Amino acid sequence: MASLSPEVLKAIHDAVGEETHQAIHDAFGDVTHQGTGRALLDEHFTGMSTDEIAKAAYNLADDKAAGQSLDIFFLLICGYMVFLMQLGFAMLCAGLVRHKNANNIMLKNVLDAAVGSLCWYVLGYGFAYGTSDHRSNPFIGNHDFALTHTTQVNWAISHPEDDPGVDAGGYAGYFFQWAFAATAATIVSGAVAERCTFVGYLSYSIFMASWVYPVVVHACWSDIGWLSPWVGDGVKVENNDGGEGNVAAAWEDGAAILNTGAYDFAGSGVVHMTGGIAALVGAVMLGPRLGRFRDGKVSDTMSGSSTVLVVLGTLILWFGWYGFNPGSQLAISSKADAAIVARCAVTTTLSAGAGGVTALLFRFWRSGCFEVVYTCNGVLAGLVGVTAGCSLLEPWAAIICGVFAALTMYGFETALLMLQIDDPVGAFPVHGGAGMYALIFNGFFVKHDYVEEVYGYPPSSRRYGWFYGGHGQVMLSEIVELLFIVFWVGTNMFLLFGLLKITGKLRVS
Repeated sequence: MASLSPEVLKAIHDAVGEETHQAIHDAFGDVTHQGTGRALLDEHFTGMSTDEIAKAAYNLADDKAAGQSLDIFFLLICGYMVFLMQLGFAMLCAGLVRHKNANNIMLKNVLDAAVGSLCWYVLGYGFAYGTSDHRSNPFIGNHDFALTHTTQVNWAISHPEDDPGVDAGGYAGYFFQWAFAATAATIVSGAVAERCTFVGYLSYSIFMASWVYPVVVHACWSDIGWLSPWVGDGVKVENNDGGEGNVAAAWEDGAAILNTGAYDFAGSGVVHMTGGIAALVGAVMLGPRLGRFRDGKVSDTMSGSSTVLVVLGTLILWFGWYGFNPGSQLAISSKADAAIVARCAVTTTLSAGAGGVTALLFRFWRSGCFEVVYTCNGVLAGLVGVTAGCSLLEPWAAIICGVFAALTMYGFETALLMLQIDDPVGAFPVHGGAGMYALIFNGFFVKHDYVEEVYGYPPSSRRYGWFYGGHGQVMLSEIVELLFIVFWVGTNMFLLFGLLKITGKLRVS
């Protein structure tokens, strides 16, 4: 097909007007230069009159707007589902603590959402995703506090002439990420239940949403984060076979960590391990509940108040995870996006089911009885375990993931009891332990085709799991993320809880 001549291109511009010309530019690239934009114009517009071109351009603009609207709707719905997980956590925790403490832990779960919404607005979102061309850095964001820039971006969605010219997620992106921040914060409530003061927990909630969690998010998920596989604009990097590939995850001025970045698609490390490590530090600093241990052994099991609440909470959390994992694709309007979203839903389901069945049978083997609470924790461990790789695993691998996530949860739970660390709801074994395991699992089982589809790395780069013949960069990147979260969250939480303990504001008398 012959290329469109400069005269025809000028005629397009003159015929359709500036607004429609911009729509063609947005859909196909710069129409005034040779390259991809010209080739796509050739394919769509050769042989058409200028009136026909104008009509086609308007249709393209409408299609693009419809796709954007669908993506925003999808992101909001998934955000609503993730927020519903707050109800699941509240019911789960209320069911696992003694009846006299149910009201207190319910208040703390509400507090995470309420206080977190304000802290994420004022500071958290800016530290996590705020970037500007002249002062951004890979460690922490320093722009868009109180949504000053996102407000402009959201206005530009319906008023393109006022586009500020810098990408941002708009209000939908902010809301979706706030729901994640609330989830990370509320994980700790169960681990410190029945003995943490209201002032101490309020201080923790503010600190987590404003500072600790946003730094982890920026490192792993922002466009310029030092652990992020999303960074850069597709500059050339050298593949293992000596060639070059257009890789979406390479920095303009260098490479992400190990030229790969950490694969943590929906946040086994970023969200769950962050909350789990904070829960562990809180439980250690608070000490066990009175009467929980004696002579180095469990003296009182301190059983929860309601198995019904535990089961209902678990099922609500499972439902919310379908917003958590598939929603992390952030879009659904294209066929590729839809395929990834559907794969996330399938792997999430299989890992949760495998985790629950494994916990049920393993507990029966150990104790001779079927335990519903242990089964529920197995389901949750399977969900946490697959969250990092839900878009990168095959279905059979998701089943394996769930099986060993449940066993990992049991191992960490046993270790806590041996060390006389009191975690009433198993927050660290389920979220911290299974979150660590999830990152390591990715190093073995992420599939090459899915890595290319999600992150842009070509198969020749070998940036996929060892099971498929990939090299060690993926595993090493996952380990770096794991160590970073342990150090960053552990250090900050130790300082906070230590200060509260010294001032007598941590534990109830």
